[in-house]
Amino acid sequence: MGKKGDLSNFERGMVVGARQAGLSISQSAQLLGFSRTTICRVYKEWCAKGKTSSMRQSCGRKCLVDARGQRRMGRLIQADRRATLTEITTRYNRGMQQSICEATTRTTLRRMGYNSRRPHRVPLISTTSRKKRLQFARAHQNWTVEDWKNVAWSDESRFLLRHSNGRVRIWRKQNENMDPSCLVTTVQAGGGGVMVWGMFSWHTLGPLVPIGHRLNATAYLSIVSDHVHPFMSTMYPSSDGYFQQDNAPCHKARIISNWFLEHDNEFTVLKWPPQSPDLNPIEHLWDVVERELRALDVHPTNLHQLQDAILSIWANISKECFQHLVESMPRRIMAVLKAKGGQTPY
Repeated sequence: MGKKGDLSNFERGMVVGARQAGLSISQSAQLLGFSRTTICRVYKEWCAKGKTSSMRQSCGRKCLVDARGQRRMGRLIQADRRATLTEITTRYNRGMQQSICEATTRTTLRRMGYNSRRPHRVPLISTTSRKKRLQFARAHQNWTVEDWKNVAWSDESRFLLRHSNGRVRIWRKQNENMDPSCLVTTVQAGGGGVMVWGMFSWHTLGPLVPIGHRLNATAYLSIVSDHVHPFMSTMYPSSDGYFQQDNAPCHKARIISNWFLEHDNEFTVLKWPPQSPDLNPIEHLWDVVERELRALDVHPTNLHQLQDAILSIWANISKECFQHLVESMPRRIMAVLKAKGGQTPY
């Protein structure tokens, strides 16, 4: 017996082609392997409507959330991005004749392209900071990569001995919650950490200096005189270099400002906008160090081992890595301009 039921558009075209070629219903059914009833039905549909595509409705249960319902659900998401699945379902069902369950809400949201994700962390930018960021971007929008090669970037960062990773998940039974293999140990304040100061330019990585205690103006003055000055003199002997630093209080101390004034004929301190880690490419080098620390086969067990690991990772960052970051500066500036001084994806 030949094939029955609905055919694909290609198969329907074959039926119409066979009948137009002069074959009878029986001959078409025998040639194509379809039933006589199917041949007759498809050809009649084509004669009546002139189409070979199937006009039959799709099978299966009708979707409970139509296009109008999806728009309603989209408005609920836009109104509260942090709403839970239960809250979205409850709010959607208010005033609706037919309620839906959480599973339907989850399926609908996925169909609409929504997924539950962790929010991207960005600094809080005030109105004043936004204006200053926009001013900086406008002042440097015509800088090329060659111009940014003359900038030496700097920053401080702290790396913890132990990390608290809330994203870790395990498989366990209901009564295995206190099994040693199902526990993640935590230490207050991360078990201590190591703070470092570093700098680099497009040409080379600069020094990475461990900071024993809290970084104050006196300690920063030692870093500037012992590390920044030699680096700038070596890399930019023509006094065409720029030194970048953020607006940390110790960077703005009077003794630091006076030191830079005394050496303003050797290099220029780049006037940096507030709340702008997205414009500083060294932030991505800290991410590289963090990822490499987490990927170590043998993790540091004390602060000395942690410091040695950080110094080793820093020294082995590839040239292509930090040069690519500097080459991204024109795109970063354009992103700030596009955001009118607001947050950027960087």
